[in-house]
Amino acid sequence: MAAQTGQVGEEAVARWLWENGYVILDRNYHSRYGEIDIIARDETYLVFVEVKTRDAARKAEPQEAVTASKQRKLIQTALLYLQTKPEFQNFQPRFDVAGVTVAGTDVKTVRYFAGAFGLDCEGGEFF
Repeated sequence: MAAQTGQVGEEAVARWLWENGYVILDRNYHSRYGEIDIIARDETYLVFVEVKTRDAARKAEPQEAVTASKQRKLIQTALLYLQTKPEFQNFQPRFDVAGVTVAGTDVKTVRYFAGAFGLDCEGGEFF
């Protein structure tokens, strides 16, 4: 997948979050474990969002690419983020997944899964 395709999906999800009252705190946050695409908050939650973007012609749903291994890496990265941001200690962390399908640079669908997996994840898939 071209980097531009991934960026199209991330922009669509960031726009959706903003339109739904979330404040975007960080984009493409990196740690030694991996990257979190979008970190946002609302009144209650500190939301760590993994965005998967795929061409609409593919048969598999984009969100299916968030494997148990990927979930563990996201959790580890989020825990490091929380250690460096004490101002968010009163927010409940939540892990969301967005699956975006595109045709070129046109967004066809965005499927958003709030609370797709959690800190108590035993490594199972969320589907």
